[in-house]
Amino acid sequence: MPSSRPLIHLIAGARPNFMKIAPLIRALRADGRLAFQLIHTGQHFDRDMNDVFFEELGIPAPDVQLGCGGGTQAEQTARIMVAYEKHLLESTPACTLVVGDVNSTLACALVAKKAGVPVAHVEAGLRSGDMRMPEEVNRIVTDAITDWYFVTEPSGREHLKQEGKPDDRVFDVGHVMVDNLLYQDAQLRTAFDVATLATDAIKRQLGRYAVVTLHRPSNVDGEDNLRRAIGIVNAIAERLPVVFPMHPRTRKNLEAYGLTVSPNVHLLGPQTYMAFLHLWRDAALVLTDSGGLQEETTALGVPCVTMRESTERPVTVTEGTNILAGTDPDNVKAACQRVLDGQGPAGRRPALWDGQAAERIVGILAGKLA
Repeated sequence: MPSSRPLIHLIAGARPNFMKIAPLIRALRADGRLAFQLIHTGQHFDRDMNDVFFEELGIPAPDVQLGCGGGTQAEQTARIMVAYEKHLLESTPACTLVVGDVNSTLACALVAKKAGVPVAHVEAGLRSGDMRMPEEVNRIVTDAITDWYFVTEPSGREHLKQEGKPDDRVFDVGHVMVDNLLYQDAQLRTAFDVATLATDAIKRQLGRYAVVTLHRPSNVDGEDNLRRAIGIVNAIAERLPVVFPMHPRTRKNLEAYGLTVSPNVHLLGPQTYMAFLHLWRDAALVLTDSGGLQEETTALGVPCVTMRESTERPVTVTEGTNILAGTDPDNVKAACQRVLDGQGPAGRRPALWDGQAAERIVGILAGKLA
């Protein structure tokens, strides 16, 4: 028998999206006023997203699989729109909730809005100012048609205000990614056999180490960019061992350009969430170009250097443990040296990053829909 409770579609297109959706599912179950469907667009196929993946997150496997991976930006976005429209017409929700800034976020928001379904955007208002990033386009367009904006940091509210969004539709709720991080970290510390994780042995072997993740085109596409990036990584390795879980595209380019890493750089394949968290949470330094890792390191007080010219998460710099170093090798190496010398920012966890963001979001949506 269909539920009498208002239905929310929870949209996820890539593995990081599920990290943000998981706390919402736990909060929805605890609250009980709203029904939900977890919809996986299939934007990214990840062989590690098996039953164990969902068990670790404490959520069920997706209710709906749209299977829309691969293709160009336009092809992928179009396929997701067509597939989601078909499902939405068969199971019309009271609200479509999207997270982050991937193609699935934009595609499903567009479909819902054109069908007259309200759109809720979690992580609304973030801006890098770099329109060369597909994610920046997705953020701006999604926020142009969103009904309820859930922001993670003060910059999000400021951007939305500048873009003319009404104050009464913008909500400061904290960060669901941090909710999930704190949940997973507690699991690791109290209820998880870390010896079963792929990163445990190397972590024990090295003692003090740095962790590197680089995947953005500005750092890994093109021989000059990747040569510059590897030079920085090798320089860090002169100071302490480096563990580098390498994105498949980065590894492919490394081999294609004939570049080599220092013997003190330990290359790994992509890691599961728990294995990677177990690794980086005790690192002396994290060097990254990831948006999410900037926030997660700030939440756990881990020193981070971001190798990008801009960040859509400025609170990690103004309040957290993150240094935005740009991409000039001298600047990046100098920032890393400061951290390793104990002169990095002390940082603090930003307001509302307390593990309760999902409860706030569900409370607001239940008040509007139920």
